[in-house]
Amino acid sequence: MTDGLATRAARATPPAAARKIRGLSDRAIAWIFVAPTIFLLLAVNIFPLIWTIRLSFTNFRANRNREVEWVGLRNYERILTDSDIWLTMQATAHFLFWTIFFQVLIGFALAYLINKNFRGSPFWTTVIVLPMMLSPAVVGNFWTFLYQPQIGLFNYVVEFFTGIPASSFEMIGSVNLAPWSIVIVDTWMWTPFVMLICLAGLRSIPAYIYEAAEIDRASKWRQFWTITVPMVLPFLMLAVLFRGIENFKMFDLVVQLTGGGPGSVTELTSINLKREAFEKWRTGYASAYAIILFVTVFGLASIYVKALNAVKER
Repeated sequence: MTDGLATRAARATPPAAARKIRGLSDRAIAWIFVAPTIFLLLAVNIFPLIWTIRLSFTNFRANRNREVEWVGLRNYERILTDSDIWLTMQATAHFLFWTIFFQVLIGFALAYLINKNFRGSPFWTTVIVLPMMLSPAVVGNFWTFLYQPQIGLFNYVVEFFTGIPASSFEMIGSVNLAPWSIVIVDTWMWTPFVMLICLAGLRSIPAYIYEAAEIDRASKWRQFWTITVPMVLPFLMLAVLFRGIENFKMFDLVVQLTGGGPGSVTELTSINLKREAFEKWRTGYASAYAIILFVTVFGLASIYVKALNAVKER
């Protein structure tokens, strides 16, 4: 059937077009198919970036129809000297550090246990991976209900293990506990992702290395620190890179849980940027803000990738 369709398509092609196509090289034909995709990617990614850079040097406001003035580096200066912006950066750094710390620690521990291939390990692997399959908006609403001090399950679990009355604290309504509430939820949701990456690293280690270590009478603890950790380290660093980039731009989960509150203790940079752009309508200012965040993430990621490559080459 395929040959018949190809034959009919060839017969339906005008002779002049057929001669032109036969005269094209394989490289030219490949570019004919790839060019639309490249053009679409440039239109979706490159053009908005260039337009944002241009707007960052102006006082443009999307909700006002007035002449746009060129303000130079004034927006960047205001952002870098704004104490509220630095408080937002501090909240983001707190969120980044603790989520990555717990996800790597717990994810590696789970991967190490599952790699033992005990009875029922495929079932437990599937159960552990379930949270990362859910939508962040669904997870946010689900945990908002769990965090309710009167009817939520979380407070009663804490009371069971610590004896602290369930009605005596509120996770998402407390200035001190709200940052930890989003850390807990993000850790619960994305630790399976880190676990899968670590599990791939553990299963890539050849068995003969451990066999040679046992012949040399190396203890399990010695094997862990001299074989397992060094060989899994590139995978751990890769997981940190992925989760760091994703958590730096975290938005929907935090909006569903706390909305940036109480006050602004959980207002991450992504939430603050959204408020500047679509609530205060300071479009030029928000564009400069976005460029600063982009340069920060790109610069840190570039340095980190170089370190990752150095570890992989050892």
